[in-house]
Amino acid sequence: MSMITTPHINAEADAFGKTVLMPGDPLRSQYIAEHYLENSQLVNNIRGIQGYTGTYKGVKVSVMASGMGMPTIGIYSYELYNFFGVENIMRIGSTGALQEKVRVRDIVIGMGACTNSNYAGQYGLGGTFAPIASYPLMKEAVAQAQKAGASYHVGNILSSDTFYSDDKNANEGWKKMGVLCVEMEAAALYMNAARCGKNALAILTVSDSLVTGEETTAEERQNSFTQMMEIALNTAVSIDEYAGQTPFAGGNI
Repeated sequence: MSMITTPHINAEADAFGKTVLMPGDPLRSQYIAEHYLENSQLVNNIRGIQGYTGTYKGVKVSVMASGMGMPTIGIYSYELYNFFGVENIMRIGSTGALQEKVRVRDIVIGMGACTNSNYAGQYGLGGTFAPIASYPLMKEAVAQAQKAGASYHVGNILSSDTFYSDDKNANEGWKKMGVLCVEMEAAALYMNAARCGKNALAILTVSDSLVTGEETTAEERQNSFTQMMEIALNTAVSIDEYAGQTPFAGGNI
């Protein structure tokens, strides 16, 4: 099998599974590969981003970090979709709660991703694009969250370009519009999936609350968000089972 070299990935053409789990943290990629995947192999380590491929319940699955922010997940997801035959990318990351009902360690499944980014400007649209998840992925992830007995929420999330905003009240408008939480990657992933005719979903664990001030440690974020990981992995297995039976690309059913 021939090697494919992009500016950010150097791997064999068939190195990745059809589904890639994409945490922000490379160490979370390593954790998933070591604790969940059988016969996992490091298939990409350009810039230390750590991409692994193995099997989970007999299904070929990959996990590769995205780094932080929309520019980085935009690059990695674009290359995976367009050069490596990846069909489904699930972001699995941490998020900050904007609503009191969304508690620390809850799961949030991002149905839509609002953003303060200009990422959509590249498409030359005559209005505002609404980045949304692929429905089959979302539907299956909800089923897996229910099966796991998770405390979960489904709805709008915010993908922000800034972690340290100069506007200390920047989140208030999003909060009053019912946005559940804030993170930094999903909107770009959803837009890339839409443009490429592929599938994307963000499954998030609440690491801290911007309402109550409660928060988790960096070590907990890296190693203990296992329920989110298992929901994503089981979703990958389920969609693989019916991928050949259902029109899937672009979120159609």
